[in-house]
Amino acid sequence: MDSPPMAGKTLVIAEKPSVALDIVRALAPVSGKFASHDDYHENERYIVTSAVGHLLEIAAPEAYEVKRGKWSLVNLPVIPPYFDLKPLDKTKGRLQTIVKLARRKDVAEIVNACDAGREGELIFRLIEQYAAGTDRHGQPKPLGKPIKRLWLQSMTPQAIREGFAQLRSDEQMRPLADAARSRSEADWLVGINGTRAMTAFNSRDGGFFLTTVGRVQTPTLAIVVEREEQIRRFRARPYWEVHATFAAQAGAYPGRWFDPEFRKPQGEGADAELRAERLWDEARAQAIVAAVQGRPGEVSEESKPATQSCGLLYDLTTLQREANARYGFSAKTTLALAQALYEKHKALTYPRTDARALPGDYLGPVRQAMEALAGSELAHLAPFARQALQEGWVRPTRRVFDDAKVSDHFAIIPTGQLPKGLTEAEQKLYDLVVRRFIAVFFPPAEFLVTTRITRVRAEGEVHHFKTEGRVLVKPGWLAVYGREAAADVEGAQAGDKGQPLVAVQPGETVRTEEARLEARQTRPPARYTEATLLAAMEAAGKLVEDEELRLAMADKGLGTPATRAAIIEGLLEEKYLVREGRELVPTPKAFQLMTLLRGLGVEELSRPELTGEWEHKLAQIERGQLSRQEFMREIAAMTERIVAKAKAFDRDSVPGDYATLQAPCPQCGGVVKENYHRYACAGADGQGAGCGFSLPKAPGGRILAPEEAERLLREHRLGPLEGFRSKMGRPFAAELRLKPEDGQWRLAFDFGDEPARDEGGAPVDVAALPSLGPCPKCGSPVVQLGNQYVCSRAAPGAQPATCDFRSATTILQQPVAPEQMEKLLREGRTDWLEGFVSNRTRRRFKARLVWDAQAGKVGFEFEPRASAAPSRASAARSRARPPAG
Repeated sequence: MDSPPMAGKTLVIAEKPSVALDIVRALAPVSGKFASHDDYHENERYIVTSAVGHLLEIAAPEAYEVKRGKWSLVNLPVIPPYFDLKPLDKTKGRLQTIVKLARRKDVAEIVNACDAGREGELIFRLIEQYAAGTDRHGQPKPLGKPIKRLWLQSMTPQAIREGFAQLRSDEQMRPLADAARSRSEADWLVGINGTRAMTAFNSRDGGFFLTTVGRVQTPTLAIVVEREEQIRRFRARPYWEVHATFAAQAGAYPGRWFDPEFRKPQGEGADAELRAERLWDEARAQAIVAAVQGRPGEVSEESKPATQSCGLLYDLTTLQREANARYGFSAKTTLALAQALYEKHKALTYPRTDARALPGDYLGPVRQAMEALAGSELAHLAPFARQALQEGWVRPTRRVFDDAKVSDHFAIIPTGQLPKGLTEAEQKLYDLVVRRFIAVFFPPAEFLVTTRITRVRAEGEVHHFKTEGRVLVKPGWLAVYGREAAADVEGAQAGDKGQPLVAVQPGETVRTEEARLEARQTRPPARYTEATLLAAMEAAGKLVEDEELRLAMADKGLGTPATRAAIIEGLLEEKYLVREGRELVPTPKAFQLMTLLRGLGVEELSRPELTGEWEHKLAQIERGQLSRQEFMREIAAMTERIVAKAKAFDRDSVPGDYATLQAPCPQCGGVVKENYHRYACAGADGQGAGCGFSLPKAPGGRILAPEEAERLLREHRLGPLEGFRSKMGRPFAAELRLKPEDGQWRLAFDFGDEPARDEGGAPVDVAALPSLGPCPKCGSPVVQLGNQYVCSRAAPGAQPATCDFRSATTILQQPVAPEQMEKLLREGRTDWLEGFVSNRTRRRFKARLVWDAQAGKVGFEFEPRASAAPSRASAARSRARPPAG
């Protein structure tokens, strides 16, 4: 291990306190015992401290800062000449401790021990800059102490000591630091200017309609919205298939009619629904059934061996995709589990990686890890690890060991340190990684693939039927997964479970025992799940199935493996997306944003491929192939174009695909049409100026979907709904009411805070109402007041109002009977209710209401999918705020 300069000590700055403790434990045996202080540990050679994630954020200098109340296009764009650093309020004390340590005279060098990636580099560089201070011109000045970098792939004590023996120089890390700062400043420029410009544009009619945009967030949203638009435009088309059963001497086998002359159409506008086996004319299909019934057939077949290799080792994105597909884990959950297995349990290597290979010289640690697994108590995996070692399969192959496919990090593999006390979710993820690690060294699975063509001659025409069988000869790597799990893993294919075919003798004539018609319909493209969205982000919006091509496009994706989970969570948090089961569904707010961006012609914010190019350029900065200055000039120019287009737009409504409502205008009975800002009366014929009645489309910054506007016009009330924002940007919930006022119908918020009154007009005595059970928040009685179940301490007129528990008597069109609320208050959940209707998709769904103590509100619990194993039930459960209405 390198010794520190004799003149002083080495300050080590980790990203988290737990990592600092791991470093202390690893260094103590070779450098002496550490004394522990409030936020750091010290011995004769080292001072070890840590951040707690980000301690600072970049900000515009005060002269360029624009407060929310002045979010106006007049003040944009904001492109400061440099960025100030602003301490985060929650961690100011920790920051001051690190600054004092860095400035100590006996500290001769500083080691950056933050997480080994772009974000860890940024955390440290901002601390370094803040500790150094600024010169008299306000510009950052150097700290004046040498910087070195600890780069860890594993958190075992041995790996930490080896890392200190091979510290990287500041010069080596400069390109990564430049990329980290560029990413942070680019996101600030595009996010701040784009969000303020779009918010100012959408708030011109009054109120505060927060419209967040981002360099990566918005193109990701565009992918989901485009898919949803394809689904909405989709019109199912009927087609027919002809299936037959053929009798041979050895038994019966199935076959499906196909056109041997069919060629898949190519080029723009080609009909992607055409297939060799699809018939688009029912009469033609019925004629084939009638013609071949009972007729003899001639058989020819071809059998050939085929092999299939295991998928490559995991990078973070592939692990997130598979964990979502198998267990329903969100990308955020998978990252948190992998980080815990790396950091807390020391059981996995560094998870925030985009590599799926290992370094060429890593065979030794791989063998050690395999030997540890072979001797472990993992009864379902240890025998396979032993087999891989005994058969000599753990050897250097280019598929696993390839320096050309390893960047700063390599694939996620087990460290060989066997974890104990894992949670159920941690164990599932650990098993996933271990299984892939073992399987990748196993030989390919071997199959015998048979293609049988049966030709039936009838009425001067030959009809062809295809039968395919795939018989597993040697399981190879599939043995590690088991036959039942084989179809669920990357690398597996349909038919892996095999379809043995009865033998047909050479020259044998078979008979068409049965022919039948199957009527089918084309299906719309599937909605994105987190697994498929991660794949689309990885390929910058292009769904690329080929593994090698995906790898080639990896640095042109949206975001990085480390940030994609946070991007998806941000879209959910901003109510651009909602989860329905495992599907991600865009909200009306998402469609409104895409309409605005298209109308303004702001392609930079909505094209995934273009933003993928920005990510590619950041990767080039990391490799020293592009200057930071050139990249930032491009980002500044992009920011200026976005704001200029928003300022230049002078039409009343943004062009878009808008709805015509079925519900009549409450004022004159005319046709109500949607435009960008409002639902407005268009007169009796739907073509005129109308009577002047209109509804704001985004009251309180929450967009009303056409279905919600329909209901509001018909019933004159809607909600209670959440997602509104005050003029100061604070969220609130309320019911919407349409009320006649001075001869005009006007929209108003109803907060349910008027004291309830009986038929005689006297205030209702809440204490006299029957209790449905104890409030889950404060224990006071819950009563029914109108269309709400309310805690008696939250009821209108309650003195003092010390609780806020409320739940609607109708949620998503599903009535919640008092006995169901009683059960919720008593047992924490209702019965399964089948009448919920999604506001977004209008689809009916089944769920039960549950009390979510952590979130402090009533949420949904969904039924586990029938195909899932019992242990997956918790993974299939999704809790969300029920948008009452």
